[in-house]
Amino acid sequence: MATKRSIFEDVSDDTRQEAQTGLIDKGKDTARGAIRVWLMILFALVVLMIAVGGLTRLTDSGLSITEWRPVTGAIPPLSDADWQSEFAKYQSIDEWKLQNDWMQLSDFKVIYWWEWGHRQLGRVIGLVWAIGFFWFLLRRKIPTGWTPRLVLLGGLGGLQGAVGWWMVSSGVTSGEGMLDVASYRLATHLGLAFVILGFIAWYVNLLSRPERELMQARRAKEAKQFSLATGLLHFSFLQILLGALVAGIDAGRSYNDWPLMGGEVFPSNAFDLEPFWRNFFENAGLVQFIHRISGYLLLIFGVIVWRRGRMSAHPATRFAFNAVMAVLLLQMLIGIGTVLYAAPWTIAIVHQLTAVLLWVLILRARFLSGYPISTSIRGQ
Repeated sequence: MATKRSIFEDVSDDTRQEAQTGLIDKGKDTARGAIRVWLMILFALVVLMIAVGGLTRLTDSGLSITEWRPVTGAIPPLSDADWQSEFAKYQSIDEWKLQNDWMQLSDFKVIYWWEWGHRQLGRVIGLVWAIGFFWFLLRRKIPTGWTPRLVLLGGLGGLQGAVGWWMVSSGVTSGEGMLDVASYRLATHLGLAFVILGFIAWYVNLLSRPERELMQARRAKEAKQFSLATGLLHFSFLQILLGALVAGIDAGRSYNDWPLMGGEVFPSNAFDLEPFWRNFFENAGLVQFIHRISGYLLLIFGVIVWRRGRMSAHPATRFAFNAVMAVLLLQMLIGIGTVLYAAPWTIAIVHQLTAVLLWVLILRARFLSGYPISTSIRGQ
């Protein structure tokens, strides 16, 4: 039978409840830090993939493997007969007939290993994603709402493999006179790689701070600055695609003067190809001219965004925009050097990797505009 208590009687310790903190992040025992490390590994692998892909293109190795075998293709030729079979397949396409008929088996092996390494690295990235995702999923360590995001990365990776073959297949022709892959397919392939890289970088930024801290930071979002950074991100992506079009037709190895092009402001043969639309993808003069003009406009817009970023109340955000401006200027100088030296692979690959750095720094500046890191007056 319950006994009556005096209103002045203390409540016993066994019924006392203490306030709990950190409930937003505590929902379940997740592994935000471990997932962030896993994503950073994927990030590094994708950057390496972009570099190897660029070198594969610069060494004209991309068409050395004429078939798409997602599983069995992981095994390279293991005997002389296997090598002869692969070489015979390559000898049946236009690139060998019209450009590389001087090649012997030893020469073919060099370009084969570049393309095989590129495809193998893609398989490694897929494996790292699958192992990490299912490890965290089965152990129920994925934070609430993050499963679709991580699945998206895997889906984009699979799509990238299919786009890669769609690109290569455009150059695996006989009797059509194709010496390279279609430039617009190359641009699609590279563009998707940067999209994947962008998602990974954004997720790494989100996981770098507790959810409750992000919710608080979002209230201090610098909307105008965030919007301008978003515009710069999109503009830089367009410039990356234009750069891929330049690379796809080796346009960087023609018109090797600056600021003029062949002594002209605008190349006189810019619209020589028929039908008219082909000039925007296959005319070296017009494609390089568009890439140059877009680069100038990107620099101008970058200065506008940078000046706005300097007005931020947060030191970390200001530093992020300063870094963007510094690398943007560096990238323009490297681009000019690439033109003046006719795009040697050493400079061209640095140009491509600097584009990766610029892309990530813009993403970082955009993130800090949306989720600024507050600093006390004493800290400033």
